[in-house]
Amino acid sequence: MKARERIILTGILSLLVLGWLGFLVHSSPRFAGSGMGAVFGIAGAVLMLFPLAYPIVKRIPFINTRVTKHVSMETLMIIHVYAGIFGPLLAIIHTGHKYESWLGITLTAAMLLVVVSGYAVRYLLTYVNQEVKDKLLLLQTARGDLDHAWGVLENLPAEQSAPPKAPLLMAAVAALGIDLSPGGPTGEVTRTAEAVADLEYAVRTHELFKRWFSLALKLHIVLSLLFYVLLGLHIWAGIHFGLRWFS
Repeated sequence: MKARERIILTGILSLLVLGWLGFLVHSSPRFAGSGMGAVFGIAGAVLMLFPLAYPIVKRIPFINTRVTKHVSMETLMIIHVYAGIFGPLLAIIHTGHKYESWLGITLTAAMLLVVVSGYAVRYLLTYVNQEVKDKLLLLQTARGDLDHAWGVLENLPAEQSAPPKAPLLMAAVAALGIDLSPGGPTGEVTRTAEAVADLEYAVRTHELFKRWFSLALKLHIVLSLLFYVLLGLHIWAGIHFGLRWFS
């Protein structure tokens, strides 16, 4: 289910980004203030309020206790994800690709950044976390294999456990894709040690990505707060300056 969800939301995210770039070929200055434009705008704004339910229920124990009796956190997360991407899609249609006011431009930019950072947190961070767990399990196994191979090597006579006489040459040839590593216990130790080194490097790399995506979560929260402030200002401006179809 998650794989299908990821494919669907990736497609919608791509459509959202491409839809935003539509101003390069199309602009309808009066659409946002028209009746149909208002329908898209109101529907989008309402949908973008639904994602607030998840963080509120998650972080306020009083509400969490009562709501989770009827609706699970997983269901709220699904609503959070789908409403958080369909709402912006309707909002992009509402704009008519007219980006002239500073409020509209800032609101659209904040909205897109919220969606992209949310996607990164939802899927990329989850993927990296799983990769780190898998690599750590493999690393633990590889280190055990290395200890065993090293123990076997230590029990051999000195002439059988000697390292190759030209390690730099062996490494250079191996870089060309030619495996000339010695066989037996010595070769086993060499190959296992290389596997351990590769896994340790992979774990460090994924840990770095994990820290980056953890920052994306904080950025997502900050941008979300900014977005809702701008959305409130946008709604206020629309009411304050009047609805065009009433004039």
